[in-house]
Order: sequence, then C-alpha cells, then structure tokens
Amino acid sequence: MIELLNQWLSENLPEYSDSAWILLSGLICVVAVVVDIASRLVLSKLVLQSEKTLNLWDDVILESVGKPFLFLIWLTTGYLLIQVFQQHLGLEVLAQDSPLPRSVLIVLLAWTCLRFLKRLEQVLVMPDRMKKPMDPTTVGALGRLLRLIVTIIILLIVMQNYGYSISGILAFGGIGGIAVGFAAKDILANFFGGLMIYLDRPFKVGDWIRSPDKQIEGTVEDIGWRQTRIRTFDKRPLYVPNATFANISVENPSRMTNRRIYEYVGVRYNDAAQVTKIIEAVKAMLLEHPEIDTNQTLIVNLNRFGPSSLDFFIYTFTKTTNWVLFHEIKQDVMVRIMNIIEEQGAEFAFPTTTVHLAGSASPELQGTAIEGVPELVDQR
Repeated sequence: MIELLNQWLSENLPEYSDSAWILLSGLICVVAVVVDIASRLVLSKLVLQSEKTLNLWDDVILESVGKPFLFLIWLTTGYLLIQVFQQHLGLEVLAQDSPLPRSVLIVLLAWTCLRFLKRLEQVLVMPDRMKKPMDPTTVGALGRLLRLIVTIIILLIVMQNYGYSISGILAFGGIGGIAVGFAAKDILANFFGGLMIYLDRPFKVGDWIRSPDKQIEGTVEDIGWRQTRIRTFDKRPLYVPNATFANISVENPSRMTNRRIYEYVGVRYNDAAQVTKIIEAVKAMLLEHPEIDTNQTLIVNLNRFGPSSLDFFIYTFTKTTNWVLFHEIKQDVMVRIMNIIEEQGAEFAFPTTTVHLAGSASPELQGTAIEGVPELVDQR
C-alpha cells in the first residue's frame, strides 16, 4: 500500500517526486488525526445511547473496546510511518517478517479482554444495574481467575509468535510442577483453601466472623489467594492463612436473623404476691413492643427460687441485628421492666442474710443491722 501511494504521488506530482515520502508521511498523520477525532465522536455518541438502554452488554463492550481501538489507530499510524521511512531513507527499523506487529495486536486483544472482564466484574455487583446482584466476593474471585487465565494464554501465544516452543514449556511445567508442588505445599494449601472459601462461601468481604477454636474475630476486609485479612474490633489487621479455615469452625454473626435478649430479674420474697402480675405485665409489654419480633420464641416465666430473690427470666428476640441499635432496644426493654416492677409496688431484690436466733432476742435487736449481718430478726 505504501508503494502504491508513493507511486501515485510521483506520477501526479512529478515536481515533488523527490519529496513525495514527506507528503505521504504528512498525509498519513492528517488521516490519523481525522480518524481519531471521528472515532472519539462516534464512541461518545454510542456510549450516550447505550446508557439509555436496559441492556448492560452494550455498555460493557463499548467501554472495553474504546481505549484499545484509539490506541490501535496510532499504532497503525506509527507502523505506516516506519514503512515510509524504511523505504525512502534506507533504515532497517522493522523487518518485513518481524513478529512485533502481530505481538502488538495480540497484546491489544488481551488488553480489551481484561478491560471487558474488569468492567463486567463491576457491573455484576451493582444493584442499580442488576435485578439480582451477584456476591462481590464470588465475582471478585472469578474475575481474578479469568484474568490470570487470559494473561497466561496471551503470554504463551506471544512466546510462540517469537519462535519459542510451547510444547516444551508445557512439558517442563508438568515435570517441574511436581517438584514445585512438594516445595510449596503450604502455598498450594492456602490457594485451595481460598478456592474453597469462594466456592462454599462461609463468609464474604464485610462479614463479621469469629472462631471458637482460634482467637479470630473481626470484619473480613479481603479474601486473597493465600491469606484473608480481617480487621479486629480494636482496628488491628489480622492475616489468617486460608488453609486455617479448613481445620477450624467459623461462626458468622453477620448472617444472624435476630439478636437475643436473655436476662434474669429478681424480686424480693416479700413481693411474692405481685410476681404473677409482674410477669404478665412484662410479657404484654414485650408483645406490644415495636422492636421485638413476636414471631420468634418469647418466654417470660418464674424460673427459680434464689437465695434472696424470686427470679424470672426474659427470653426474646429483637427485629434488628445491628449491634448499636440492639443495645438501645435492650436498654428500653429493661427500663420498662423497672417501671412495671415499681408500678406493681414491688422492689428489686438484693443479697440479704437472715440470722435465726435459738433463744429469745431483746426487742431492741429486732430489725437492727449488725456489721456483716444486713438484718437480725427474731424467728421464734
């Protein structure tokens, strides 16, 4: 093509035959600028139109292809200019059978694929773009795996393009992989541990997890191929190898449906006549409380005769699982119980000791307190 353009310029502009290559170079640059501007305008119009549609694939494809296509325009321009300079100046910059142009095209294709995967990974977790957004942890893991596969394939294709034997590399990898496997068994264990986390999904990024087997508790910040980063509640990062999760139990409080209120309340033995009314009033209060989930187990019953109190327990669940809001609700419930006990003319019990005297006690000792003895009463 360069030779045809050069011949056409020499025939139609004979007075500029010696400088035809300069005119040709300028023409190539002008055409490249025009094509670049036109491409940018067309791409911007297409992007605006795609944003108006509900189909997400057109957005992903346009955003993936845009920059590589513009880059291809100037790569093509540079390649044509090199051909012009080589023909007219006798420079040997790029051989005719050079694998570089094909390698560049392969790399551009790989860049487009990686951009496509990255953008698709972002779109699949957007609630405003997807009716059922996918789990960010799973999407991130699959995206990393696919990008790694694309990168390896492109590297193998480029190496073959430069004359390297892929079969030999694969054979060496198969034999060497056995030795590497024995040497890096811990790394492989962590890798497959991370893979199991992605597949089983016992937790995801943002979950609060803890283990009764290990001193592990905090919020998951990142799940890598080798280790998982957890931010403890004192804001320290905790790095746990993924293989650890294959051998321990993991609790995920983030997936609880409700939070439980489980408290004991004790009233005095002197208020035994009011216990039934107190329990009924507390249960009615819980049933009417807007933040208590009445669809879950709700129990308010006298449970035991304590050393110095009649104890009833409260067993119920809140609707929220938010830690801060839960404590606000729990405080409100406990304050209401205090008010109910006071309204019934009863009092909370506290530890007391009653001393029984074998003989008669003088009247002045009755109802008085002795050091170490809260109350001294004649029990004849």
